[in-house]
Amino acid sequence: MFNVVLVEPEIPANTGNIGRTCVITGSRLHLVGPMGFDLTDKAVQRAGLAYWDSLDLRTYRNWDEFLTQNPSATAGLQSTEQSCVHLLTKHGARIYSDASYHDGDWLVFGKESSGLDAGLIAAHPQLCERIPMRSDQALGNADAWHESFSEHHPELERDICGNFVDRRAGQITSLNLSNAAAIVIYEALRQTGFAGVSGD
Repeated sequence: MFNVVLVEPEIPANTGNIGRTCVITGSRLHLVGPMGFDLTDKAVQRAGLAYWDSLDLRTYRNWDEFLTQNPSATAGLQSTEQSCVHLLTKHGARIYSDASYHDGDWLVFGKESSGLDAGLIAAHPQLCERIPMRSDQALGNADAWHESFSEHHPELERDICGNFVDRRAGQITSLNLSNAAAIVIYEALRQTGFAGVSGD
């Protein structure tokens, strides 16, 4: 079983999609607050998340509470050798598929608007992994995307896929959180021989 950790998730649809992926893969979902939405029974029913009762879910008020309640994740962050913690960030030097995954590992994703905390990344660069993506320059209409969003939705700061955009980074092409989580979860499952994805 893998532990999927969303730190301060902001978009409920992303969390819902990741929750569904966790259900069908037997992964546990950890939601670290503060979150940009609520998880009351009424909110879950209104969102039509029929599978939510089948989800192995843990919630935490903040990062410190998460670490306190999960000593193996804390130990993984402190490890100087092979760690069980994978920090998924665009700042990672290593590609996610080059990492080694083991049952019980922690797959940690940051919030949609800004990713994982810069201090966490700086303290553990050896644990940071990224999903390779094409740059904006590979798109013929990148300038049009920038102009359209600046003009029509400056308060949203999102790209055409609904992802938040970091204007300072000047990068609009990115996966949304639920796509990124699915890619990494399935690579971890492939490496550990999960039925149907091992290539056998």
